[in-house]
Amino acid sequence: MKKRKLGSSDLEVSAIGLGCMGMSFGYGPPANKQEMISLIRAAVDQGVTFFDTAEVYGPFTNEELVGEALAPVREQVVIATKFGVNLEPSAAKDGPPLNSRPEHIRQVAESSLRRLRTDVIDLFYQHRVDPAVPIEEVAGAVKDLIREGKVRHFGLSEAAAKTIRRAHSVQPVTAVQSEYSLWTRDPEVEVLSTVEELGIGFIPWGPLGQGFLTGKLDVFDGNSDLRTTCPRFTPEAVKANLAVVGWLGAFARRKHATPAQISLAWLLARKPWIVPIPGTRKLKRLQENLGACEVELTAADLTEIESAFSKITVQGDRLPEEHMKLIDRPD
Repeated sequence: MKKRKLGSSDLEVSAIGLGCMGMSFGYGPPANKQEMISLIRAAVDQGVTFFDTAEVYGPFTNEELVGEALAPVREQVVIATKFGVNLEPSAAKDGPPLNSRPEHIRQVAESSLRRLRTDVIDLFYQHRVDPAVPIEEVAGAVKDLIREGKVRHFGLSEAAAKTIRRAHSVQPVTAVQSEYSLWTRDPEVEVLSTVEELGIGFIPWGPLGQGFLTGKLDVFDGNSDLRTTCPRFTPEAVKANLAVVGWLGAFARRKHATPAQISLAWLLARKPWIVPIPGTRKLKRLQENLGACEVELTAADLTEIESAFSKITVQGDRLPEEHMKLIDRPD
């Protein structure tokens, strides 16, 4: 497995990481725990060193899964987790959906350390920017945890350029995570140029369009699949968006690759500090995704891809309205 450094930091990870959320949460009922432990360990055997989770996935159960799976190889891997979602029971009714108060960040860190079976979190992201807490206070709280040796690196998720700059001035930001793929290009407006300027790595979540770009997505597993609430995944939108996978499938056949591999190879070709984190529950898909590292896209290929996608209008927002309201937007 090829390695990449996250921006100008000293944090080196595998060129493709593993997003672990879907093993426990979000895409139907949780998968069998022992099978997922075996899958995570198979990823390590294949050279993956970067694993992404969060306290809210489950909640809590995904961190426990990742912690148990990686405990025997803890020194060989980088674990990223996240804070900032309000998981208090009252929040589900009328409480604020986010909580990045410094004292809460510390509480989350201590709990995550226990669940992950480790004494240090390699990369600690703010899951969503909390408008009630100045980002400078958030960065300061993580800076204290870094000073104490409980966290190694600070990250932001779905943060706007202005927020990244303000946080970075207090505690250097190692990585920014946002949804980014061939059909979700929002970070190109401001974020990618900002992280490049500041020497920050970029982690695309949903690099396969939450499964849609693979061309294999046909049905969802009931109400426990978050995609059923996304405007982009309504039956009407899916029908309209088939143009995306139609073109991608034809292009992939010409390159003797799969649509998933082309989607990931395109991200890898964008910048050397971009590290996608596709998720899966299947060993076969894991191996397919990692094969994207061997797919070479020429300058002509990249131009063709850009030209084709510029002519395709993707129908539907990427997340439900209530989730989009939590995204930090440019002024």
